[in-house]
Amino acid sequence: MKSLHQRLTLYSDGNETYTFVPAEPVGARSLTIYRNSGDIVLNAPNTPLPVTSERSPKTIYGIYGMISLAMSEYIIVITGRELRGHIMRQNIYRATEYDILPLNPDVSVQNPPNTVEAHLLALVRSHLQGGNFFFSYGWDITRRLQAQWQTIQQDGEKALWEIADDRFFWNKFLQGRFIDITATNPEQNLGPYILPVIYGTFDIRPVSVGIHQLRLCLISRRSRYRAGTRYFRRGVDPEGRVANFNETEQILLVGGDDSGTQLSFVQIRGSIPVFWAEINTLRYKPDVQIMELQDTINAMRAHLQENVNLYGETALVNLVNHKGHEKPVKEAFEKYFEQAQTPKTRYEYFDFHTECKNMRWDRISVLLSKLEDELTQYGYFHLDSNKSEPVSLQTGVVRTNCMDNLDRTNVAQAAIAKWTLNRQLKALKVIQENDSVDNYDDFIRDFREMWTDHANFISLAYSGTGALKTDFTRTGKRTRRGLLDDGWNSVIRYLKNNFFDGARQDAFDLMTGAWFPRRGWNPATLVVDSRPLIIRAPPYILSFSLFMICAGLTLPRTSDYSLFYYFLLWFAIAAVSLVFIFLHGIEYVNWPRLQPLSDVIYYEGPGFRSAHKGKGLGLPALEKLKEGAAERARAVSEQHRRAKSKRLEEIEMGTKERVD
Repeated sequence: MKSLHQRLTLYSDGNETYTFVPAEPVGARSLTIYRNSGDIVLNAPNTPLPVTSERSPKTIYGIYGMISLAMSEYIIVITGRELRGHIMRQNIYRATEYDILPLNPDVSVQNPPNTVEAHLLALVRSHLQGGNFFFSYGWDITRRLQAQWQTIQQDGEKALWEIADDRFFWNKFLQGRFIDITATNPEQNLGPYILPVIYGTFDIRPVSVGIHQLRLCLISRRSRYRAGTRYFRRGVDPEGRVANFNETEQILLVGGDDSGTQLSFVQIRGSIPVFWAEINTLRYKPDVQIMELQDTINAMRAHLQENVNLYGETALVNLVNHKGHEKPVKEAFEKYFEQAQTPKTRYEYFDFHTECKNMRWDRISVLLSKLEDELTQYGYFHLDSNKSEPVSLQTGVVRTNCMDNLDRTNVAQAAIAKWTLNRQLKALKVIQENDSVDNYDDFIRDFREMWTDHANFISLAYSGTGALKTDFTRTGKRTRRGLLDDGWNSVIRYLKNNFFDGARQDAFDLMTGAWFPRRGWNPATLVVDSRPLIIRAPPYILSFSLFMICAGLTLPRTSDYSLFYYFLLWFAIAAVSLVFIFLHGIEYVNWPRLQPLSDVIYYEGPGFRSAHKGKGLGLPALEKLKEGAAERARAVSEQHRRAKSKRLEEIEMGTKERVD
């Protein structure tokens, strides 16, 4: 595998160029990006720098990629990194700081030329600062150990970006121009500058079981496809890609990285692979919507078949409730699974909340009993350096889901991982057949902490808060303190998912290439509130009413009834405003603006919807105004869909290279 440049020095030649010079090896080819034309050129060895160049005081630890916004194209560079451990004799880093460099000489990142560019730059910054990004210069962090071993002969002379797993190469869209140049011009091989980054978790710790010294590692990799937030990305897309898809790999290392034994166990999670959504209405529970589209069976089949192709046989573990709010989603999953008839795929239902009610979370053992045959059959990857072939391969995978693929899924996956870990340690003769990792306090504490941190990071990426139910993952039992923490996190989730996640979803779409600036795009849609005045006014009226109520508390009282009518008036106005807001709740949710969800919100085709809350009282005048706004949103969404379809058609016809 070809190495990457680990440190770069940036030189700026006024408004003309950015030049990146590798710190080592000496004489390595530098990279120049011309600001006016946007050209990217790999210079000849030992090319001198322009005499007017100024050196940046910051060390560049990698080029994250390039992104085009409304007014300029920008280079994103990593200027801070944190060493999180090493594996296979390679360091693993987490990116901590970034710089954004504009190509347009007339654009300043600190003082953008207009509100639209400022908004787009804020989306980029928020995504970088809020994400959990990991990279390595010499080890493919995007692929599990078994996949790396299976292609070890073919990968020898390839660059890191060429062998990376397309799903987990998070910044691949932003590296598109570098990849295009490298693929089309052998003389301009930018491979040493293309740094694959994953969005996920990485934790590795030394652990001991009795006299045995081991290292335990936990890695999660989040798919860049259908990426987004909890309520704005659900279900499957027509290509079979599901929301919140994560691959989790638990690695056990015995001895040295390359001279000892390596064991790997992989699980996956992802949204239920049908077309469904939860429509925010400002109520605690959104409206559940199942969209029965003609593509549903094909989309589910494509998703399940891809899992079989990549991982082998698949056990689908569904943890949603069998009644109430979640029942329609469960029924849709089971209905279309039966119709998909995907070979080597088995469905297992486990009603988590019913089985584990009254804080009896030890009942997760019932699920393990149901899966024992599959877990034994699928096995795990076991490589002994003293043998030319692996001792065993993992031939199947457990795919777990609940509604969000977060809290219940975390508990189930941690339990499955511990069951497998016990089996691995017994196979290695580290513990006896009648022994368990639960009997080794230090080891089980590290195991639980790793899985708890892993659960929190995955939850933060999708829902905006840490995971629920982590007291069980951390301590092995459900506690009342854990219930209080879950209540607090649930309130924060409600606030973030209803009032803040629109911008976060826009950032995901912008950074992964799900949305890109196109001809005819109206930038004003990002910053202009197009809702009618009657919709925009109530929050201000409510705020003013509350202010007047608070102000009334400071007024002098001349009698018991002196302020009665004053408070009655303002409480009545506040109450009417609040009722109006909740009746029209959909209008007050912070929806994404780059890719409006109007086709989902106003879906009227076959399927199921639990309710139609938050749509108002149906007053003709108001409905006419709202319908106009909805039509404009649909037009924006359709325009982007057509632009994207045209772009895909160009790729298929060979007139444009695929960069995502």
